[in-house]
Amino acid sequence: MDLRCGLLLGLALLPGLATAAGKCERLVVTGSPDAPPYLWQDPQNPKQLIGASADLLQQVAKDLGIKVELLYAGKRAQALDEVRSGRMDMLADAPLTFTELENLDYIYPPLLENDYLVWTRKGSTLAYSEAKDLHGHAGALSEKSRMTQAFGTFAEQNLTLTKTANLTLALQKLLLGEVEYVLAGRYSGMAAAQALGMANDLLAFEQPIDRPGLFLAVSHNSACNDPWLRGQLAKKMTELPASGLTEAALQRNIERWKAQQQQPQQPVSAPKQ
Repeated sequence: MDLRCGLLLGLALLPGLATAAGKCERLVVTGSPDAPPYLWQDPQNPKQLIGASADLLQQVAKDLGIKVELLYAGKRAQALDEVRSGRMDMLADAPLTFTELENLDYIYPPLLENDYLVWTRKGSTLAYSEAKDLHGHAGALSEKSRMTQAFGTFAEQNLTLTKTANLTLALQKLLLGEVEYVLAGRYSGMAAAQALGMANDLLAFEQPIDRPGLFLAVSHNSACNDPWLRGQLAKKMTELPASGLTEAALQRNIERWKAQQQQPQQPVSAPKQ
């Protein structure tokens, strides 16, 4: 018995053995297929997802010596099902929800934060500096928006918000004067306004009303889900904000998505979130 214990202790102390045993060499990742500039389907290769989240994850994986495939798995709900089951290892843009803690290990801090802004028509008299200022004013929000649970509760109790099928319809309601404001992400709102030719008609208040994180989330059923991977990813997430890579990836993918919109043959639509 003592001999076996000694042998196990000796193996545990061998340099790099524990790391090598736990290291995952390939991750299959998915996420939202219609959320530029964060993630969307590549019009040149619809089986792939591209965007700022994809670029940042690829850089992180390269640093860790891991291969990453970012694959289209269907709509957001279908992508979540693929990861829950373990058929895919990770979501690249998971919203933090308490119910999913049973299925996913969230990597903190988030890969990106999505600033939700209050968008109005130019010339609007709406005054906004904090959420309570919107009380009594009619607003709109895409039903695909992913706000924090805290803000969702606040909005339900205090705001008058019409939910639309997508962001395009919400912005159209705003231009038609059917609502006074729209809640939309800083970059998705910008991209949608430009794609729809509304950029000169809308403005956004700079102060975010909500800042939901877009998290990496590893399936409990993934064979790659181990302490080494979670620890290394968390370390990289902590380093990212100061690296300058995040803003560069966002700007690069805004331009990338805009360029695709100018090519009529590309099957890419305005952001749906």
